[in-house]
This record gives sequence, structure tokens and C-alpha cells, in this order.
Amino acid sequence: MSDQLLSGGIEVSPGDVEALEARWAECWTPQDVARRLAGVSVPWYVAAGWALDLFRGSQTREHHDIEIGVPRGQFQEIRERLAEFAFDAVGDARIWESATPHVLTATHQTWLRDPATGRYLLDVFREPHDGDVWICRRDETVRRPYTEIIRHTPDRIPYLVPELVLLFKAKHVRPKDQADFDGTLPLLTPTQRQVLSRLLAQVHPGHAWLAAL
Repeated sequence: MSDQLLSGGIEVSPGDVEALEARWAECWTPQDVARRLAGVSVPWYVAAGWALDLFRGSQTREHHDIEIGVPRGQFQEIRERLAEFAFDAVGDARIWESATPHVLTATHQTWLRDPATGRYLLDVFREPHDGDVWICRRDETVRRPYTEIIRHTPDRIPYLVPELVLLFKAKHVRPKDQADFDGTLPLLTPTQRQVLSRLLAQVHPGHAWLAAL
């Protein structure tokens, strides 16, 4: 079911973006998330720009928020671990506060909200999977065991491998995405470059990054 099939929720207009971004000003760091999720059985990982900084070994830019990926079918364990917070579903420029099971089924993105302050702390992507196999949301033929797509920092913070992070960033290529690509590319192994090149050609044929790879 797609986000577009849902009704209700709070519509987010372009004029609301600045105020919404301010609500993320106190979001968690990767270290915060790892501490709060320590011991869960769910194979979770830091995603997006923070994942690339964890791969690179240092923070290279400011991050507006922090995103993690979890298997959709195991989201409940994450929710129970963070039960003191509210979970708002997001999609199609709308927010469904304290989302119902129906809304959660129809969306994949969840914002963790502090009910006392209204601040957003964590963005949770509920990703498709088949048991212990991760499925790419952009192309369901791209499948990898979680053991192959998650790496860890020296202090055991899990993050998505950079070739898959860049695959997701390739869709829009905002200035920060291009900067992330340019800064990460020299650190990729030949195998990682080959994987990213193959996946880009499959998911985004003719993409401008293919020439650099």
C-alpha cells in the first residue's frame, strides 16, 4: 500500500518546513541511538548521511536529523524499547501523529517524538525484508542478507554500507548528496565501486555518478 492511498494526517506545506526543521534541533546522535537500542535483537543500522560519516570515521558536515533502518516485521521491538516516546508516521507531505497500525502498514517512515516537548529525535525507516534478508525499497530485486549490509564502527555502532547509502542518495542528488558522494568515493574499495556502479545502472540508468565510478 502506498502513502498516497492514505487520508487524514497533518499536511506539511512549504511554509511549515522551517518550523518543522526546528523541531529536529535536539535530535539524537548515533551514539545516543546505539546506547538506547543496546541489546535489541533487531538488525538495525544508521542510514543516510550519518552512515557515511561513520564509515569515514568522523563527522564531515552538519546533519539535520538522524535516520536508522529496521526490518518492518521487527519494528515492534524497537517501539517497545522506546515506549516512552510517540511514533508519528510520515509520507506524502503529511504527518500522522501517534500513528495507528493501519497507517504504519501503509507508510515506511516513522518520526520518534518526545511527547513532553514535541521535539523529534529519530527517524526510523521500516524496510521490507524476507526474514534475515534486506530488500531494497527502490528495487525489490536487490536483496542482501543483513550480515552483508551492516558494518560497525570501532565502538560498535551499526551503519549501512556506503554503496547502499549512495544508491539511495542518487535519486535526488541535492548539494549535500553530491558532497557526500564526492567525499566518500575515494574511500570505496574496488569491489564497493563495482557494486555501486552495477546497482546505479540497474536502479537509476544513465545516472551522472556512473561516469565517476
